[in-house]
Amino acid sequence: MLTVQPRRLLSRPKGILVIAIFLASFYWLFLTGDSAGPIRSADLPSVGSAGHAAPFAPVAPDAGTAQPAQPAQNPIEGDTGKSTGKITEGSIKQSQEDKEKERERQKEKEKEDRDRFEDKLRKDFESESETLAADPNAGAIYGLTLATLSNKDADRKLKYDAALKPAQTSFGFSADKPRIYDPYPTYNDAKWKALKRAEFVTCNGPDGVPIEDIMVFKGSPHSMPAPGFGSYDVLDMDQNLCFERQTRLGPYGYSQAGKYAKTSEDWNSVKWGQLQELCLEKNQARFHAKGASNPYLEAIYSRDNRTDANSSDETEDNDGELKRGSGSSKNDASTKPKLRRRLSTQRLTESSKDIVKEERTALLIRTYTGKTYSENDIQIVRSLVTELSLRTGGQYQVFLFVQVKDESADIWRNEATYQRVLRSAVPQEFVDMTILWNDEATQSTYPKLTGDQATVHFAQWLSVQKFAQEYTEFDYVWNWELDSRVTGHHYEFLEKLIAFAKKQPRRGLWERNERYYIPGVHGDYDTDFREEVESHAVNGSVWGPPNLPFIKPVGPKPPVKKPEDDNYEWGVGEEADLVTLAPIFNPIDSGWIMGNDILGYNDSTHDSLDVPRRATIITQSRVSRRLLNIMHVENLRGNHVFSEMTAQTVALLHGLKAVYAPIPVFFDRPWSSKQLAKWFNGGNNGESGGVGSAMGWGQEARFAGSTWYYRANPPQRMYLNWMGWEDTEIGGPDWEDLYGRPCLPPMILHPIKDVEETEPGHSSESRLPY
Repeated sequence: MLTVQPRRLLSRPKGILVIAIFLASFYWLFLTGDSAGPIRSADLPSVGSAGHAAPFAPVAPDAGTAQPAQPAQNPIEGDTGKSTGKITEGSIKQSQEDKEKERERQKEKEKEDRDRFEDKLRKDFESESETLAADPNAGAIYGLTLATLSNKDADRKLKYDAALKPAQTSFGFSADKPRIYDPYPTYNDAKWKALKRAEFVTCNGPDGVPIEDIMVFKGSPHSMPAPGFGSYDVLDMDQNLCFERQTRLGPYGYSQAGKYAKTSEDWNSVKWGQLQELCLEKNQARFHAKGASNPYLEAIYSRDNRTDANSSDETEDNDGELKRGSGSSKNDASTKPKLRRRLSTQRLTESSKDIVKEERTALLIRTYTGKTYSENDIQIVRSLVTELSLRTGGQYQVFLFVQVKDESADIWRNEATYQRVLRSAVPQEFVDMTILWNDEATQSTYPKLTGDQATVHFAQWLSVQKFAQEYTEFDYVWNWELDSRVTGHHYEFLEKLIAFAKKQPRRGLWERNERYYIPGVHGDYDTDFREEVESHAVNGSVWGPPNLPFIKPVGPKPPVKKPEDDNYEWGVGEEADLVTLAPIFNPIDSGWIMGNDILGYNDSTHDSLDVPRRATIITQSRVSRRLLNIMHVENLRGNHVFSEMTAQTVALLHGLKAVYAPIPVFFDRPWSSKQLAKWFNGGNNGESGGVGSAMGWGQEARFAGSTWYYRANPPQRMYLNWMGWEDTEIGGPDWEDLYGRPCLPPMILHPIKDVEETEPGHSSESRLPY
């Protein structure tokens, strides 16, 4: 027979030798084999649209390149040239240590290569920035005035023109008359009634009469550059307008002479919370009185959610009102703190079922105890309440959402303490629209998050999630920073962002979200940009949630198997669960310092660091109650990512709709579109994340000359000039006598701190924290 018989083989010396050689060869291969496994193309850094190649990408050596010496193999104990097949524990341990040392050396080398690469990026950017600083067009965003307006009589869309109404008022600082600005729907017209909505009822302002609209000037400053990122056209926003401080803030207490139309005593008698509640009562037929409880608490991961700290008071209350502890026997020290509802909207009753209910949005202005409110801060809060809540009949409701920093203040069990902290925390006119919260409230709600994981810096959304669980009448929540400013009209600005997000198709959406939209590079948003982005989706587009065994997605399933089978239809007309004002980028390998701040999101076969995630710098965004509900549940399970990743990552993992709305962002230097793409979309395939990202540690100085980031110089400088004060040799009374009254197009600015009159020679600077 041709088959070798095992017994005969073992009975021959040569057979034993063959086996010994085979075993020795196999062991040698085991010791010298590559434990890292095969390299996938997706693992290799590639050249991005900016032309940056990762310096640590593996490169195949050519024939003339000396190869690195292989580590010497430790001989098997007793090996004298004849293999005995004996393997010792010590030799295996030594080999493993050698491999570990080699891996550490490789990691260190990669880190050194990356550091050199990113250091070169910093120097290259600084060089280009300094060159552009000397350009005659540098600083064109500063010093814009009514005296420089052009295109005053340019044709505009009919709907834009309809929002501008003649005003009888004139001002000495302008030869042109302003226009009354009314961007609201035509309430109660035939179109309104065709939607089966209940009647809109006009609400009164603090003077007891209907709200007075703000005013605006037609035209735009002739030297104003186009935005570097974003687009007015894409957002369907009228950019041929200019807002001036007196006509913009006059109804809210500002006067040209720096004095106020009302005295402080007059304003102190105003109760903005009560005004909002009375307005809502007039329009109660339009809205649901109360929403449903969180459906995911029992339906999804119910076993994970049942903890002693997560008791039935998440969804129940004896008298229908969600109250904090009042110090009574009913609220002992073990009771979980609840947010105080200042006034009672639950008195509202449901109207006819034939009425199509409108959705409501809460806008939470984030602030804290110890904050000093400038007159401008107060005027901005008044304008938000008036333009979003009173003027819409309760479509929005505005709250001051105050973090109590003093943890020793027993606000949940002592009524007197609560009232003392409340009244010392905010101006008197805002007391009845203020909600207090502290770390005790969030930590007791989320017992699986401990230490820093449950603090406001690492987990800013916990308090918002708690709000959504207790204020169920709101379908959406805006997380709003008090150090941001909208120069235009609040209602028009927010509604345009939401309308844009609603019409976005889901096909290619996550890929579009990852990039700053730069019109000069990307072309038309709905055609060229879509095609360009999808052409780079080499590994396929995000299409539904990722397949992870520890996540049970709550979002809808894609209607077709592949995105290419969808004609940009899925998602159109669907409200976005998340709307951000900056790209939703992939933080992996971006250098963003908090990109690996992850707790949970794992199982026995998945490491936490492997979970797909996204982030947006600045948490100012609108979030749906659906998203907040599942964020709440994930945190109850002990799953958590850093604040700037939270809403984005949960939306991704659960297949919810997230949209980056490309707000106009301006720069103080005349960067070309290609330069902006290189420095801000320099990742693989033109993404904003990846190696060398502008969001990476040490790279964020690229945003220093922009109008929207967490550290940037133009916002403060532009806003102080706009308020009539000097900053960097522009602004102030003498300057305005020569050049005219400052005005700005509709835009949103961040950050803006301490809006107070400046001294001569003042110069603002927003420094990075490193």
